[in-house]
Amino acid sequence: MMTNGNVKVLVVDDSATMRSMITSVLNADPNIDVVGSAGDPLEARSAIKQLNPDVITLDVEMPNMNGLEFLEKIMRLRPMPVIMVSTLTSRGAEVSLAALELGAFDCVGKPAMSDANPFADLPAKVRQAASSKSKIASVAGAGPSSNGGASSAAANFRPSTKVVAIGASTGGVDALITVLSSYPENCPPTLITQHMPETFTSSFAARLNRLCKAKVAEATDGAVIGPGQVYLAPGGSQHLEITGGMNMRCRLREGGTVNGHRPSVDVLFESVAATCGRKATGVILTGMGRDGAAGLLKMRKAGASTIGQNENTCVVYGMPKVAKEIGAVETQLPLRRIGEEILNCTTIRAERVS
Repeated sequence: MMTNGNVKVLVVDDSATMRSMITSVLNADPNIDVVGSAGDPLEARSAIKQLNPDVITLDVEMPNMNGLEFLEKIMRLRPMPVIMVSTLTSRGAEVSLAALELGAFDCVGKPAMSDANPFADLPAKVRQAASSKSKIASVAGAGPSSNGGASSAAANFRPSTKVVAIGASTGGVDALITVLSSYPENCPPTLITQHMPETFTSSFAARLNRLCKAKVAEATDGAVIGPGQVYLAPGGSQHLEITGGMNMRCRLREGGTVNGHRPSVDVLFESVAATCGRKATGVILTGMGRDGAAGLLKMRKAGASTIGQNENTCVVYGMPKVAKEIGAVETQLPLRRIGEEILNCTTIRAERVS
C-alpha cells in the first residue's frame, strides 16, 4: 500500500466512460487512490509492473485478450485481488462465475443508465479486497479445495429428516463448490443463501448442478424440500425461507433488506430455527459483514448443529468471525472438512443418537 495507507487501484476497462466513472467513484473514498487506468490487458500489464497496485478492477470483455484470460495470467504469475466488472446478463454471469473460480475476489455489475448511484458498493469491496491481499495470493489458482475424508462420509450417508441451511457471501462461489462437491446423490435437503447479483443466481445454480451429484436448482416458491435436493435463493427482491412441518417447502417472501441484503442469510436461518429446531444443521461460510450470525445463533439455541468456516480458509473472515464471537458456531472447521461434517451431522445415525 501507499505510505499514506490508502489502497492503490488500477482500473482496467476498454470504455473510457466506464474508466472515468469507476475512477470518480473510487477517488471519492478518502481511503482509496486510483493510481492509473488501462484500456486493455496489454496496457494493464505494463501498468501493473510500473504502479504495483493493491487491487485491480477488471472488465470482462476487452480487446486483445479477454478478462478471463488476463485474470488467469495474473493469478498464475502475480496473484493480487481482482474485482471483475461485468454486464448483468446471462453471458456476464457465466464469465463472472468462471472468474470467481479462477480466484477473482468479487464481481460488480455495470450500472444501467437509470442508476442514481452507480457502483455504490465498489469502494467497500475494494477496501476489503486490499485487506485480503495476502490471502488471495496464497489461494490463487488453487480451485476448489480437496474434501479430504468427505468421500467416505458420502459413501456411508443415509438420509434422515434433517435439513441443512448454508449462508455465504464473498468467496462463496469456490466455497460452495467445495462443500457441495462432497455431497452424494441422496444428500441432505439443503437451502443456500449466497449474496450475488440477481442475474447470477440462475447461472450459478446451473453451474453447481453440473458439478455436483445432487440436484441443484434455483429455489421457487412452494418447491418441495427432500433428500437429494439443493436449492439456491434467487437474487433480487425476495428472501428464501423454509415452511411446513412434515411436508417442508421453500417460501420466497417479499421484504426489505436485512443487514443490507436481500435475500438475507439471517432470514433463512431464522426460518429454519423456527421450523426445524434440532432437526437442522446451519453452516456459515466466507463473507463480508455479519449477515447470518444472529440467525445461526437462533438455530443453535433451537438445538441445531452449527458449523463455521475457519479464518485460514476464508477469503473474507467476516460473517463466520461474527458468528463465532457471539457463540453461534458450535464447530469451526477448514473448508475442506465442512462437507464431511455436514454429512456426519445429518446421516440417519446422527439423528438416532440426538
